[in-house]
Amino acid sequence: MPIVFYFPAKILYKWWINWEVWYKELEWIMLEIIPPSEVLKPFRAMEDTFTALWPIYDGPNWREKWCEGELDLGPAWVSFETVSIEGQIHFYLRCLKDQQNFVESIIHTHYPDAEISQTSDYTQNVPQNVPNKDYDIYGEDYVFLREDPYPIRTYKFFEIRPEEIEAEKKIDPLPNLLEALSKVGKGEQVWFQMVICPILDVDVPWIKAGKDLADKIARRPSPPKDKTIAGETFRTIVHGTVPFENEAKEESVIPPEMKLTPGEKEVLAAVEEKISKLGFKTYMRVIYLYKREARYAPNARIFRSYFLHFNTQNLNSIRFWGATRTKIHYLFRKRRLYTRKKNIFSKYIKRFTPKFPKRVGPGICIFNAEELATVFHFPADTSKLPPSVPRVAAKKGGPPPNIPFE
Repeated sequence: MPIVFYFPAKILYKWWINWEVWYKELEWIMLEIIPPSEVLKPFRAMEDTFTALWPIYDGPNWREKWCEGELDLGPAWVSFETVSIEGQIHFYLRCLKDQQNFVESIIHTHYPDAEISQTSDYTQNVPQNVPNKDYDIYGEDYVFLREDPYPIRTYKFFEIRPEEIEAEKKIDPLPNLLEALSKVGKGEQVWFQMVICPILDVDVPWIKAGKDLADKIARRPSPPKDKTIAGETFRTIVHGTVPFENEAKEESVIPPEMKLTPGEKEVLAAVEEKISKLGFKTYMRVIYLYKREARYAPNARIFRSYFLHFNTQNLNSIRFWGATRTKIHYLFRKRRLYTRKKNIFSKYIKRFTPKFPKRVGPGICIFNAEELATVFHFPADTSKLPPSVPRVAAKKGGPPPNIPFE
Protein backbone atom coordinates (compact mmCIF):
# COMPACT_ATOMS: atom_id res chain seq x y z
CA MET A 1 0.00 0.00 0.00
CA PRO A 2 2.74 2.58 0.75
CA ILE A 3 4.28 1.89 -2.65
CA VAL A 4 0.91 2.26 -4.41
CA PHE A 5 -0.03 5.52 -2.69
CA TYR A 6 3.42 7.13 -2.64
CA PHE A 7 3.19 8.94 -6.00
CA PRO A 8 -0.37 10.35 -5.66
CA ALA A 9 0.44 11.38 -2.07
CA LYS A 10 3.58 13.16 -3.28
CA ILE A 11 1.61 15.06 -5.94
CA LEU A 12 -1.11 16.08 -3.50
CA TYR A 13 1.44 17.18 -0.89
CA LYS A 14 3.32 19.31 -3.43
CA TRP A 15 0.11 20.94 -4.59
CA TRP A 16 -0.99 21.70 -1.02
CA ILE A 17 2.30 23.13 0.20
CA ASN A 18 2.94 25.08 -3.03
CA TRP A 19 -0.41 26.70 -3.71
CA GLU A 20 -2.37 26.45 -0.46
CA VAL A 21 0.48 27.36 1.92
CA TRP A 22 3.42 29.13 0.28
CA TYR A 23 1.72 30.96 -2.60
CA LYS A 24 -1.12 32.35 -0.48
CA GLU A 25 1.39 34.04 1.80
CA LEU A 26 2.83 36.11 -1.08
CA GLU A 27 1.77 39.75 -1.27
CA TRP A 28 1.50 41.15 -4.77
CA ILE A 29 1.31 44.83 -5.69
CA MET A 30 0.49 46.73 -8.87
CA LEU A 31 2.65 49.66 -9.97
CA GLU A 32 1.58 52.11 -12.62
CA ILE A 33 4.41 53.64 -14.65
CA ILE A 34 4.00 56.98 -16.39
CA PRO A 35 6.92 57.29 -18.82
CA PRO A 36 8.73 60.57 -19.42
CA SER A 37 7.69 62.68 -22.37
CA GLU A 38 10.93 61.82 -24.18
CA VAL A 39 13.15 58.74 -24.05
CA LEU A 40 16.39 59.09 -26.00
CA LYS A 41 17.11 55.38 -26.36
CA PRO A 42 13.89 53.46 -25.69
CA PHE A 43 15.09 50.02 -26.77
CA ARG A 44 18.51 50.01 -25.14
CA ALA A 45 17.21 51.50 -21.89
CA MET A 46 14.53 48.83 -21.66
CA GLU A 47 16.93 46.00 -22.51
CA ASP A 48 19.21 47.07 -19.68
CA THR A 49 16.16 47.30 -17.39
CA PHE A 50 15.31 43.65 -18.06
CA THR A 51 18.94 42.66 -17.63
CA ALA A 52 19.06 44.44 -14.26
CA LEU A 53 15.89 42.62 -13.17
CA TRP A 54 17.44 39.18 -13.73
CA PRO A 55 18.95 38.99 -10.18
CA ILE A 56 15.47 38.47 -8.72
CA TYR A 57 16.15 34.82 -9.61
CA ASP A 58 16.30 32.77 -6.43
CA GLY A 59 16.04 29.02 -6.91
CA PRO A 60 15.04 27.10 -3.76
CA ASN A 61 17.14 24.47 -2.00
CA TRP A 62 15.73 21.13 -0.81
CA ARG A 63 14.36 22.48 2.48
CA GLU A 64 12.70 25.52 0.89
CA LYS A 65 11.18 23.35 -1.81
CA TRP A 66 9.80 20.45 0.27
CA CYS A 67 9.34 21.99 3.73
CA GLU A 68 8.31 25.58 2.97
CA GLY A 69 6.62 24.92 -0.39
CA GLU A 70 8.63 27.33 -2.57
CA LEU A 71 8.16 26.69 -6.26
CA ASP A 72 11.04 25.46 -8.41
CA LEU A 73 11.98 28.92 -9.71
CA GLY A 74 10.89 30.74 -6.60
CA PRO A 75 8.67 33.86 -6.60
CA ALA A 76 10.80 35.46 -9.30
CA TRP A 77 8.16 36.40 -11.84
CA VAL A 78 7.18 39.93 -12.83
CA SER A 79 4.36 40.97 -15.14
CA PHE A 80 4.66 43.90 -17.57
CA GLU A 81 1.25 45.01 -18.82
CA THR A 82 -0.14 47.43 -21.37
CA VAL A 83 -3.84 48.20 -20.97
CA SER A 84 -6.40 50.25 -22.84
CA ILE A 85 -9.56 51.00 -20.86
CA GLU A 86 -12.03 52.66 -23.20
CA GLY A 87 -9.12 54.26 -25.06
CA GLN A 88 -7.15 55.37 -21.97
CA ILE A 89 -3.74 53.67 -22.04
CA HIS A 90 -1.84 52.56 -18.96
CA PHE A 91 1.50 50.85 -18.34
CA TYR A 92 1.57 48.53 -15.33
CA LEU A 93 4.08 46.33 -13.56
CA ARG A 94 3.03 43.64 -11.09
CA CYS A 95 5.57 42.27 -8.63
CA LEU A 96 5.94 41.14 -5.03
CA LYS A 97 5.70 43.70 -2.24
CA ASP A 98 9.24 42.97 -1.04
CA GLN A 99 10.58 43.52 -4.58
CA GLN A 100 9.05 46.99 -4.91
CA ASN A 101 12.07 49.07 -3.91
CA PHE A 102 14.42 47.00 -6.05
CA VAL A 103 12.17 47.25 -9.12
CA GLU A 104 11.51 50.98 -8.70
CA SER A 105 15.22 51.73 -8.33
CA ILE A 106 15.98 49.95 -11.60
CA ILE A 107 13.28 51.80 -13.51
CA HIS A 108 14.30 55.18 -12.09
CA THR A 109 17.92 54.47 -12.99
CA HIS A 110 17.03 54.14 -16.67
CA TYR A 111 14.05 56.52 -16.69
CA PRO A 112 14.85 59.22 -14.09
CA ASP A 113 11.83 61.33 -15.00
CA ALA A 114 9.30 58.48 -14.93
CA GLU A 115 6.59 58.49 -12.28
CA ILE A 116 5.83 55.24 -10.43
CA SER A 117 2.88 54.87 -8.08
CA GLN A 118 1.21 51.94 -6.39
CA THR A 119 -2.34 51.40 -7.54
CA SER A 120 -5.16 48.87 -7.37
CA ASP A 121 -5.36 45.96 -9.77
CA TYR A 122 -7.43 47.05 -12.77
CA THR A 123 -8.68 43.49 -13.31
CA GLN A 124 -10.76 43.87 -10.13
CA ASN A 125 -12.74 46.76 -11.61
CA VAL A 126 -14.85 44.49 -13.81
CA PRO A 127 -17.27 41.69 -12.86
CA GLN A 128 -15.33 38.60 -11.83
CA ASN A 129 -17.88 36.22 -13.33
CA VAL A 130 -17.11 37.11 -16.95
CA PRO A 131 -18.53 35.98 -19.32
CA ASN A 132 -22.02 36.93 -18.18
CA LYS A 133 -25.15 38.48 -19.65
CA ASP A 134 -23.55 41.94 -19.83
CA TYR A 135 -19.86 41.24 -20.56
CA ASP A 136 -18.07 38.88 -22.88
CA ILE A 137 -14.40 38.30 -23.63
CA TYR A 138 -12.04 37.07 -26.29
CA GLY A 139 -8.60 35.86 -25.21
CA GLU A 140 -5.53 34.15 -26.59
CA ASP A 141 -2.04 33.19 -25.47
CA TYR A 142 1.00 33.67 -27.71
CA VAL A 143 3.80 31.24 -28.45
CA PHE A 144 6.79 30.85 -30.75
CA LEU A 145 6.31 29.20 -34.11
CA ARG A 146 9.72 27.48 -33.88
CA GLU A 147 12.08 26.30 -31.14
CA ASP A 148 13.18 28.73 -28.43
CA PRO A 149 16.79 29.20 -29.66
CA TYR A 150 15.50 30.85 -32.83
CA PRO A 151 15.15 34.60 -32.09
CA ILE A 152 12.45 36.95 -33.28
CA ARG A 153 13.29 40.09 -35.21
CA THR A 154 14.62 42.48 -32.58
CA TYR A 155 14.95 46.24 -32.40
CA LYS A 156 18.33 46.19 -34.14
CA PHE A 157 16.48 45.52 -37.39
CA PHE A 158 14.56 48.79 -37.01
CA GLU A 159 17.71 50.86 -36.59
CA ILE A 160 18.92 52.14 -39.94
CA ARG A 161 21.87 53.85 -38.30
CA PRO A 162 22.31 52.75 -34.69
CA GLU A 163 24.56 55.69 -33.92
CA GLU A 164 21.76 58.13 -34.70
CA ILE A 165 19.16 58.60 -31.98
CA GLU A 166 16.65 59.95 -34.49
CA ALA A 167 16.53 56.60 -36.25
CA GLU A 168 15.29 54.91 -33.08
CA LYS A 169 12.54 57.46 -32.72
CA LYS A 170 11.25 57.13 -36.25
CA ILE A 171 11.38 53.34 -36.72
CA ASP A 172 9.41 51.80 -33.89
CA PRO A 173 6.23 49.67 -34.18
CA LEU A 174 5.01 50.82 -30.75
CA PRO A 175 3.33 54.07 -31.90
CA ASN A 176 1.15 52.02 -34.28
CA LEU A 177 0.06 49.85 -31.36
CA LEU A 178 -0.66 52.80 -29.06
CA GLU A 179 -2.62 54.56 -31.81
CA ALA A 180 -4.83 51.48 -32.22
CA LEU A 181 -5.29 51.09 -28.45
CA SER A 182 -6.29 54.75 -28.14
CA LYS A 183 -9.25 54.11 -30.47
CA VAL A 184 -10.78 51.42 -28.25
CA GLY A 185 -14.33 52.60 -27.67
CA LYS A 186 -16.66 52.99 -24.73
CA GLY A 187 -17.51 49.69 -23.07
CA GLU A 188 -14.33 48.01 -24.39
CA GLN A 189 -11.01 47.10 -22.78
CA VAL A 190 -7.86 45.50 -24.19
CA TRP A 191 -5.41 43.92 -21.74
CA PHE A 192 -1.94 42.63 -22.53
CA GLN A 193 0.39 40.94 -20.07
CA MET A 194 3.93 39.66 -20.49
CA VAL A 195 5.01 37.62 -17.48
CA ILE A 196 8.75 36.98 -17.19
CA CYS A 197 10.80 34.77 -14.92
CA PRO A 198 14.64 34.62 -15.05
CA ILE A 199 16.09 31.15 -15.56
CA LEU A 200 19.37 29.28 -15.67
CA ASP A 201 20.23 26.60 -18.18
CA VAL A 202 19.86 23.97 -15.45
CA ASP A 203 16.20 25.01 -15.10
CA VAL A 204 15.40 25.00 -18.81
CA PRO A 205 18.31 23.80 -21.01
CA TRP A 206 17.68 26.34 -23.76
CA ILE A 207 21.35 27.34 -24.10
CA LYS A 208 22.37 23.73 -24.69
CA ALA A 209 19.57 23.42 -27.24
CA GLY A 210 20.85 26.59 -28.92
CA LYS A 211 24.40 25.27 -29.10
CA ASP A 212 23.18 21.98 -30.57
CA LEU A 213 21.13 23.91 -33.13
CA ALA A 214 24.11 26.10 -34.04
CA ASP A 215 26.28 23.01 -34.52
CA LYS A 216 23.62 21.50 -36.76
CA ILE A 217 23.29 24.64 -38.89
CA ALA A 218 27.08 24.99 -39.18
CA ARG A 219 27.43 21.26 -40.01
CA ARG A 220 30.05 20.90 -37.34
CA PRO A 221 31.17 17.29 -36.77
CA SER A 222 30.26 15.65 -33.52
CA PRO A 223 33.12 14.76 -31.14
CA PRO A 224 34.92 11.61 -32.40
CA LYS A 225 34.42 8.34 -30.56
CA ASP A 226 36.83 5.40 -30.63
CA LYS A 227 35.69 1.81 -30.77
CA THR A 228 37.32 -1.55 -31.40
CA ILE A 229 36.10 -3.98 -34.06
CA ALA A 230 37.86 -7.34 -34.48
CA GLY A 231 40.94 -6.10 -32.65
CA GLU A 232 41.34 -2.93 -34.81
CA THR A 233 40.62 0.56 -33.47
CA PHE A 234 38.29 2.70 -35.54
CA ARG A 235 37.11 6.26 -35.05
CA THR A 236 33.51 7.34 -35.77
CA ILE A 237 33.30 10.78 -37.34
CA VAL A 238 30.54 12.71 -39.02
CA HIS A 239 30.75 10.89 -42.38
CA GLY A 240 31.06 7.30 -41.11
CA THR A 241 33.46 4.82 -39.56
CA VAL A 242 37.00 4.82 -40.98
CA PRO A 243 40.39 3.62 -39.72
CA PHE A 244 42.80 6.16 -38.18
CA GLU A 245 45.09 6.16 -41.18
CA ASN A 246 42.31 7.16 -43.56
CA GLU A 247 40.87 9.88 -41.31
CA ALA A 248 42.99 12.68 -42.78
CA LYS A 249 41.96 11.73 -46.31
CA GLU A 250 38.26 11.84 -45.48
CA GLU A 251 38.33 15.27 -43.88
CA SER A 252 37.59 18.19 -46.16
CA VAL A 253 40.12 20.97 -46.58
CA ILE A 254 37.34 23.62 -46.41
CA PRO A 255 35.79 24.12 -42.94
CA PRO A 256 32.03 23.42 -42.78
CA GLU A 257 31.29 27.06 -41.82
CA MET A 258 32.72 28.24 -45.15
CA LYS A 259 30.13 26.19 -47.04
CA LEU A 260 27.13 27.97 -45.53
CA THR A 261 24.85 30.09 -47.67
CA PRO A 262 24.29 33.77 -46.71
CA GLY A 263 20.91 32.86 -45.25
CA GLU A 264 22.37 30.06 -43.13
CA LYS A 265 25.09 32.37 -41.86
CA GLU A 266 22.45 34.91 -40.82
CA VAL A 267 20.45 32.28 -38.92
CA LEU A 268 23.61 30.90 -37.27
CA ALA A 269 24.71 34.34 -36.10
CA ALA A 270 21.21 35.14 -34.78
CA VAL A 271 20.97 31.89 -32.78
CA GLU A 272 24.43 32.31 -31.27
CA GLU A 273 23.71 35.93 -30.34
CA LYS A 274 20.41 35.03 -28.65
CA ILE A 275 21.93 32.39 -26.36
CA SER A 276 24.74 34.79 -25.42
CA LYS A 277 22.31 36.95 -23.40
CA LEU A 278 20.35 36.31 -20.21
CA GLY A 279 17.20 34.25 -20.64
CA PHE A 280 13.69 34.64 -19.24
CA LYS A 281 10.87 32.15 -19.21
CA THR A 282 8.01 34.16 -20.72
CA TYR A 283 4.34 33.84 -21.49
CA MET A 284 2.13 36.47 -23.11
CA ARG A 285 -1.64 36.83 -23.10
CA VAL A 286 -4.23 39.24 -24.51
CA ILE A 287 -7.80 39.75 -23.27
CA TYR A 288 -10.42 41.73 -25.18
CA LEU A 289 -13.20 42.50 -22.68
CA TYR A 290 -16.35 44.22 -23.89
CA LYS A 291 -19.97 44.91 -23.20
CA ARG A 292 -21.98 42.81 -25.58
CA GLU A 293 -23.53 45.80 -27.34
CA ALA A 294 -20.11 47.50 -27.76
CA ARG A 295 -18.23 44.64 -29.44
CA TYR A 296 -15.92 45.62 -32.30
CA ALA A 297 -14.20 42.45 -33.54
CA PRO A 298 -11.00 44.03 -35.02
CA ASN A 299 -9.98 45.27 -31.55
CA ALA A 300 -9.42 41.65 -30.52
CA ARG A 301 -6.60 41.41 -33.07
CA ILE A 302 -4.68 44.60 -32.28
CA PHE A 303 -1.71 42.77 -30.78
CA ARG A 304 -1.57 40.25 -33.62
CA SER A 305 -0.82 43.11 -35.96
CA TYR A 306 1.81 44.42 -33.54
CA PHE A 307 3.60 41.07 -33.30
CA LEU A 308 3.83 40.80 -37.09
CA HIS A 309 6.62 43.39 -36.98
CA PHE A 310 8.84 40.88 -35.16
CA ASN A 311 8.13 37.82 -37.31
CA THR A 312 10.49 36.40 -39.91
CA GLN A 313 10.37 33.40 -42.23
CA ASN A 314 13.91 32.20 -41.55
CA LEU A 315 14.06 32.80 -37.78
CA ASN A 316 11.08 32.85 -35.38
CA SER A 317 7.57 34.23 -35.20
CA ILE A 318 5.01 35.01 -32.51
CA ARG A 319 1.54 33.58 -33.11
CA PHE A 320 -1.59 32.88 -31.11
CA TRP A 321 -1.89 29.45 -29.54
CA GLY A 322 -4.95 27.57 -30.71
CA ALA A 323 -5.05 25.35 -27.61
CA THR A 324 -6.14 28.23 -25.36
CA ARG A 325 -7.74 30.60 -27.86
CA THR A 326 -11.39 31.30 -27.07
CA LYS A 327 -12.72 29.81 -30.26
CA ILE A 328 -14.19 26.31 -30.63
CA HIS A 329 -15.05 24.61 -33.92
CA TYR A 330 -16.35 21.14 -33.06
CA LEU A 331 -18.31 19.16 -30.41
CA PHE A 332 -20.12 20.80 -27.49
CA ARG A 333 -19.07 24.21 -28.72
CA LYS A 334 -21.03 26.42 -26.30
CA ARG A 335 -20.02 24.56 -23.14
CA ARG A 336 -16.36 24.23 -24.16
CA LEU A 337 -16.20 27.88 -25.25
CA TYR A 338 -17.67 29.05 -21.93
CA THR A 339 -15.14 26.95 -19.99
CA ARG A 340 -12.23 28.22 -22.06
CA LYS A 341 -13.27 31.85 -21.54
CA LYS A 342 -13.51 31.33 -17.79
CA ASN A 343 -10.08 29.68 -17.73
CA ILE A 344 -8.22 32.34 -19.66
CA PHE A 345 -9.89 35.15 -17.68
CA SER A 346 -8.95 33.50 -14.39
CA LYS A 347 -5.36 32.87 -15.49
CA TYR A 348 -4.98 36.47 -16.61
CA ILE A 349 -6.10 37.77 -13.22
CA LYS A 350 -3.81 35.36 -11.35
CA ARG A 351 -0.97 35.75 -13.89
CA PHE A 352 -0.75 31.95 -14.18
CA THR A 353 0.83 29.97 -17.00
CA PRO A 354 -1.35 28.81 -19.92
CA LYS A 355 -1.17 25.17 -18.77
CA PHE A 356 -1.24 25.83 -15.03
CA PRO A 357 0.03 24.20 -12.81
CA LYS A 358 2.73 23.36 -15.37
CA ARG A 359 5.35 26.12 -15.36
CA VAL A 360 7.43 24.80 -18.26
CA GLY A 361 6.55 23.25 -21.58
CA PRO A 362 3.81 24.24 -24.08
CA GLY A 363 2.69 27.85 -23.99
CA ILE A 364 5.93 29.13 -22.45
CA CYS A 365 8.72 30.69 -24.52
CA ILE A 366 12.30 31.64 -23.74
CA PHE A 367 13.08 35.29 -24.50
CA ASN A 368 16.36 37.05 -23.89
CA ALA A 369 16.56 40.63 -22.64
CA GLU A 370 16.88 42.06 -26.13
CA GLU A 371 13.71 40.33 -27.33
CA LEU A 372 11.77 41.44 -24.26
CA ALA A 373 12.79 45.06 -24.83
CA THR A 374 11.67 44.80 -28.44
CA VAL A 375 8.17 43.69 -27.44
CA PHE A 376 7.71 45.87 -24.34
CA HIS A 377 9.26 49.33 -24.04
CA PHE A 378 8.16 52.90 -23.54
CA PRO A 379 7.59 55.25 -26.48
CA ALA A 380 10.44 57.51 -27.51
CA ASP A 381 8.37 60.69 -27.75
CA THR A 382 4.92 60.72 -26.16
CA SER A 383 4.22 64.28 -27.32
CA LYS A 384 3.62 62.95 -30.85
CA LEU A 385 1.18 60.27 -29.68
CA PRO A 386 -2.55 60.51 -28.87
CA PRO A 387 -3.48 62.39 -25.66
CA SER A 388 -4.65 59.12 -24.09
CA VAL A 389 -1.03 57.91 -23.86
CA PRO A 390 0.28 58.74 -20.36
CA ARG A 391 3.26 61.07 -20.06
CA VAL A 392 5.09 63.08 -17.45
CA ALA A 393 4.20 66.69 -18.19
CA ALA A 394 7.12 68.31 -16.37
CA LYS A 395 10.27 67.29 -14.57
CA LYS A 396 10.17 67.23 -10.80
CA GLY A 397 13.10 68.17 -8.62
CA GLY A 398 13.81 67.89 -4.93
CA PRO A 399 14.69 70.75 -2.59
CA PRO A 400 18.24 72.13 -2.59
CA PRO A 401 20.59 70.12 -0.33
CA ASN A 402 21.64 73.22 1.65
CA ILE A 403 18.16 74.51 2.47
CA PRO A 404 17.85 75.52 6.20
CA PHE A 405 15.41 73.56 8.32
CA GLU A 406 15.23 76.00 11.27
